[in-house]
Amino acid sequence: MKILIAEDDIVILNTLEFRLKKDGYEVITANDGQEALDKINTYLPDLVISDIMMPYISGLELVGAVKSKYKDKMSIIILTTMGQEDVVLEAFKLGADDFITKPFSPNELSIRVKRFAMKHA
Repeated sequence: MKILIAEDDIVILNTLEFRLKKDGYEVITANDGQEALDKINTYLPDLVISDIMMPYISGLELVGAVKSKYKDKMSIIILTTMGQEDVVLEAFKLGADDFITKPFSPNELSIRVKRFAMKHA
């Protein structure tokens, strides 16, 4: 399964990339929303994991763009910080499939990604 991670915090990005590669996934990374959208259109990942707050294109805009173009071909997990319930609800309205609240454990991420991997198998 091919996963794109869109995260502007390089420490979080590298941690997620390391864990998902260790779990056996092909991982593509992006440091901002525009780069993420460009790579989504190029590599067509099965799953997108995106932070909400990113430069150029926000995670919400990314969800809207991906779901309008690719519908159910790509799943999206949104990364949020505590207290962003309204943002999470908006992400679900736009088509997000799941969310994880920061900080989170790599094990939690791994379990949630495995659910999507079974769906795309």
